[in-house]
Amino acid sequence: MTYYLYHIPGKKIGVTTNLEERVHKQQGYYPGEYEIIETSDDIDFISAGEIIMQKCYGYKVDEVLYSELKFNNKEMNINITEQTTTFPCPVNKLKGQLMDNMGMTWETEHGNCLITDKSIEWIMNNVLTSKYNKERCYVYNKAFARWFDNNNAHETRTGGIMMDHRKNGKANQFDLIRAWANERGLYDKGDPKTQTLKLMEEAGEICRAVLKNDRHEIIDGIGDCVVVLTNLAELIDMPIEDCIEVAYAEISNRTGKMVNGTFKKD
Repeated sequence: MTYYLYHIPGKKIGVTTNLEERVHKQQGYYPGEYEIIETSDDIDFISAGEIIMQKCYGYKVDEVLYSELKFNNKEMNINITEQTTTFPCPVNKLKGQLMDNMGMTWETEHGNCLITDKSIEWIMNNVLTSKYNKERCYVYNKAFARWFDNNNAHETRTGGIMMDHRKNGKANQFDLIRAWANERGLYDKGDPKTQTLKLMEEAGEICRAVLKNDRHEIIDGIGDCVVVLTNLAELIDMPIEDCIEVAYAEISNRTGKMVNGTFKKD
């Protein structure tokens, strides 16, 4: 599959596999009105490139990598246009479908959206019935994306207290991991010992991948370790951000030298 990293000048940087459907039909831009920055069959490469180029051009940076978005969810085939996101059910059945698709994300012209307990509340307070089909309902993408910018949609708990680790009103990857884990009951029923064992398992996967020089599996293994470490930190009532700060404070002024590929502190 080919992924296109495209630029609509003055509007956005985006990724798609179907320029005709996504850029021409949905967004109304045609050849000459946008440019293709890069093409690749590596979704991780193109996803990282999207974030980098959004920062370079000064556009709003997506909170969720393109590679992590769930499109055409089998349980709820939403329809996304430049202006709205339409749900395939009447309003009185929407909340149940949203609850069944907790953690689902999708891309809009104005930013990425994520289904959480709190975003469901917003949807239910702002959803409208379609004028053309009473069995469908919709929300305006711009308003929904703006709500994500200004509200805490990704709360996490520490010491029994719900805390917000976002910066500048935006959720980071740790927030998304915690939202995913919390929604699945990991913090209520999880155990630090089992997460530690899981970490050893994932570290072993990285070792095997390094020996085989399998870049994709190395990246996947590192990501899995970060997920496990995030959950382990939460289970001992210490956000991973704080753990990182403690570690960095300890190493920031450390001196030493490289010996056989390893940094040896003085």
